Amino acid sequence: MNFDDIDIKILDILQSKANITNANLASEVGISASGMIERVKRLENANVIRKYVALVDSEKVGKGTLALVSIYLAAHSKNAFEKFTREIIEISEVLECYHTSGEEDFVLKVVVKNISDFEYFILNKLTKISGVNKVKTNFILSTVKFDTKIHIEKGS
Repeated sequence: MNFDDIDIKILDILQSKANITNANLASEVGISASGMIERVKRLENANVIRKYVALVDSEKVGKGTLALVSIYLAAHSKNAFEKFTREIIEISEVLECYHTSGEEDFVLKVVVKNISDFEYFILNKLTKISGVNKVKTNFILSTVKFDTKIHIEKGS
């Protein structure tokens, strides 16, 4: 999809202020409110805008332990990958799951209250998924950069 300057400005603003009103967005971009509705709907229908969210501080809601967990599957068949993905989607502690190239098969971003909860997650949820052969964990000590904004250029 090719983006013009208006699309880029809309996406830039919405990535920073998803709760902006249509009228305020239209004013900032410099187009009519009705034109804005049409443009945003077009971006939503094309799945460029997938959803609107509020980002919650995990520590402030009692979930201060973050980990990156590498998963190694015993089998590398389509069936094994599909089974793992079906089950991992249902585990609430898993914020993100990436199927990766390289040594590991998947990398998970996991959030829990503390190490004890992480142990419970590993023993009673993650390793209960059949086909999980090996698990490697890196705990996040601090966040150097966290950004959800994607820089978009004309012609992207």
